[in-house]
Amino acid sequence: MAFPHHAIPTSRQKDLRIRQLDLLYEYSRLPQWLIMLAALVTSVLVWDHVAHHLLIGWLLSLVVLALLRSQLVKRYHAANDTHRLRLRWRAMFYLGNLLTGLSLGIAQILMVPLDNFTVQAPVYGLASGAGICVAVIYANRFLAFATFVIPAFVPATIYLISQDDPTSPYWGMMGITLFGCILLAGAFVNRSSLRALVASEHSNALVTRLEEARVQAEGLNQQLAREIQQRRQAEQNLRESHDILEQRVEQRTAELEEAGHALRSNQAQLSLALEASELGLWDWDLASDRVYHSHVEEIFGLSADAVRSMEQDLRPLVHPDDAEPVRQALVRHLKDQTSAYRIEYRVRHADGRWVWVEDSGRAVERDDQGRVLRMIGTRRDITPRRHQAEAAQLAATVFEATSEGIFILDPQLNILTVNKAFSVITGYSADDAIGRRIINMGMEKDREDFDRLRKVLHDQDRWQGERIGQRRSGEQYPQWLQLAVVRDAHGQLTHYVGFFADLTTRRQTEEQVRYLTNYDPLTQLANRNLFTQRLSETTGRARKSGEQLAVMHIDLDRFKYINDTLGHDVADQLLRTVAKRLNDLVPDAEILARLSADEFVVIVEQRTAKDELVRLAEQLLEGLKHPVTIDGHELVVTASIGISQFPQTARDALLMITQANQAMQHAKHLGGNSFQFFTRDLQSYSLERLQLENQLRKALDENQLVVHYQPKLHLASDRIRSAEALVRWKHPQRGLIMPGEFIEMAEETGLILALGDIVLQQACAQASRWYHQGPTAIAVAVNLSVQQLRQSQFAQRVKGILEECDLPASMLELELTESMLLEHSDEVTRNVAELQEMGIRLSVDDFGTGYSSLAYLKRFPLHTLKIDRTFVSGLDEEGRDAAIVCAIIAMSHSLGLNVVAEGVEHHSQLAFLKANGCDEVQGYLISRPLPAREFTALLDSESSTSPTH
Repeated sequence: MAFPHHAIPTSRQKDLRIRQLDLLYEYSRLPQWLIMLAALVTSVLVWDHVAHHLLIGWLLSLVVLALLRSQLVKRYHAANDTHRLRLRWRAMFYLGNLLTGLSLGIAQILMVPLDNFTVQAPVYGLASGAGICVAVIYANRFLAFATFVIPAFVPATIYLISQDDPTSPYWGMMGITLFGCILLAGAFVNRSSLRALVASEHSNALVTRLEEARVQAEGLNQQLAREIQQRRQAEQNLRESHDILEQRVEQRTAELEEAGHALRSNQAQLSLALEASELGLWDWDLASDRVYHSHVEEIFGLSADAVRSMEQDLRPLVHPDDAEPVRQALVRHLKDQTSAYRIEYRVRHADGRWVWVEDSGRAVERDDQGRVLRMIGTRRDITPRRHQAEAAQLAATVFEATSEGIFILDPQLNILTVNKAFSVITGYSADDAIGRRIINMGMEKDREDFDRLRKVLHDQDRWQGERIGQRRSGEQYPQWLQLAVVRDAHGQLTHYVGFFADLTTRRQTEEQVRYLTNYDPLTQLANRNLFTQRLSETTGRARKSGEQLAVMHIDLDRFKYINDTLGHDVADQLLRTVAKRLNDLVPDAEILARLSADEFVVIVEQRTAKDELVRLAEQLLEGLKHPVTIDGHELVVTASIGISQFPQTARDALLMITQANQAMQHAKHLGGNSFQFFTRDLQSYSLERLQLENQLRKALDENQLVVHYQPKLHLASDRIRSAEALVRWKHPQRGLIMPGEFIEMAEETGLILALGDIVLQQACAQASRWYHQGPTAIAVAVNLSVQQLRQSQFAQRVKGILEECDLPASMLELELTESMLLEHSDEVTRNVAELQEMGIRLSVDDFGTGYSSLAYLKRFPLHTLKIDRTFVSGLDEEGRDAAIVCAIIAMSHSLGLNVVAEGVEHHSQLAFLKANGCDEVQGYLISRPLPAREFTALLDSESSTSPTH
């Protein structure tokens, strides 16, 4: 560090530089030997972790540096003072420091293993300790200190931070901390050393000057004797001047007393002014942090004695969000970057609320270095002013942001200001509107309206109502207008304020709501609400006139399947087409309405005789059956129709709807594409179905469901290798109920999920017993519902059941329908893929009866195709069934699929299937479905007759 020129003369700077260099070279050997000692200890610690040639090379380099340093010190001491001031001595010393520090830093990088904490800790601690000692010794001259510390710590620290292992970044952070601390310590030591040297030189200079002063004093004593005589003469002159001075002092004292009186008067006036303005005056002594503050109670709610220190008493009251801006403003002024200190911020009042204050001040006293010693200023509460400004800003924002048009008028109805909504609604910009009379901006009728409204406002100060407004384009629109009067303190009218809203959108929305309340937006037919109203009105008229009435409830068959497979867009187009066809088929109906997704109703008043209703129902069924093409899909739609008659079966509108729905459900249950009249027997049937549904729910809870197994005969080996699991309901009163009576109901009510889970659980448990206990391993096929496949975790549920039952996945086969595979559902596709990955075999049940498509045979990993019983039953007759069966078998084998034929009941059918290569068969010819115990007995008997068993 260089010496400032103003501190000591130039001649002294050379002596100080020589003194510093002497100190550096005098103590330079000790750091070198400290490093050598640390290097030897480090070598012992890392001897087993570093290549020995690298370690020995490093030690030799330190020895060479120590020897070179020793030679440099000897040569320096042999040189004279003038020679020592040459740059090369400093350069050689700094170079030695640089190489020594670099060798220490490189050793920490190359020789310390990153994954060994027991080595890292002592080596880093030893290196840090040696580095600190050497740095402190060299701190006498900052450049010597820096040339050692930087290469010793910075490379190793950067290297450790850049590593990916868990501990190195923390060692790096410790290195940064240690490096910063060493820099601060070095700077402090350097500064203290420099000051000590300067003080020493000043002391030497002072001794020299004292000697010179002694010599001068002797000369002055002689001169003093000569001057004594002169002073005596001067004393006489002084006495004379003293008398004159006393007269002048008395005169000046009188003048000062008069000026002081005037000053005290001005101070009193200033105090009164400060009290009246509630302006707090503060005086801050920065050296002692003592502060004087007036009006403390008015601003902070504190007593005057509570505020003594700026840092302890006032600074904690500043709002946390404002603390940093206040500090920055104060620092800028303290650094003389601003002429005054001024800022607005929040402080906490004694009652807990936040108060806005305006703080202004100025530095009035600085020391020789420019540091501020004293500040004075004022502080006042501006909370009301801030709240007024915020309220004004909020009002302006609301004024511009509101969707209602706002205008302000003077008493002569001239427009003073408008908001953006005014311009949007009327078409007049603010520049066009301001200054014009509002009665000149609309229709002629506006003049009459505003003249009338002025009279009303004169008495009531407020008016609101609906009126017709006119835009700049001439378009008229409904508006809701509110007018209010603004008066001054004396009650004189100063302004009119108007608010208006455009009701056009509201009117359109109300009209749309009224339409949607009564009509279906998709088909434009009446909806349930309008249908219910019309039916009530129609039944009321029929009751009074004694006429008959009929309601036809129409429900599309298999519409949900179309919706699920082809998508909502196709389904919506189909519904619009059906609605148009129905409209054309019953043009004279009282009303045609759409009740829900695929349900329509017709009120028939004219042709109410039963035979006429039959003809109308047949016409509807026939008209709906005509094919329709939508987005390239040719669709044939059928329907189920339920008919209720008034007053034959129903006496009110609600009962007609219920009866028609029950009749429709019965028609659908009979297979669809038909119509049914409501009868009393049908009511009993519906009640029976409801009871059966409740009993089925109870059956699921009480484990009344059992599984029977129908064997599949493997034709090539003539052995039973697999079976199909078929559910039965063991009813407490009715006995064994076949699935045909409750499966469809379970599908409709959602109970199929719980039912399918029970069947799958029981089937896997029984298959596991056959697999582990014998008599032979049997693969079990279980029918699935599409609702099961739609469950997001279905595949995982199957996996859990297999693991729970300890059954290999290859022993389970899941039977799917063609409609499941045609469904475009991500969940179905994902579940099928996961089941196949688990090793579960997948088969297609009733192949050829649904929407058969070769596409899904390619898409899905199938194992088996099951030929439907309808084709097998026709094998005994001459027809196409035999050709279809042969084609299915040939196609399946070409695709590598297994073929199973269902419903084999005659030997001729079995012979045909065996002759044409069918793999497996099942049916009553082989065996009816058996309980698990009887099926096990069948396997035992088969095993006993086997020649190989």
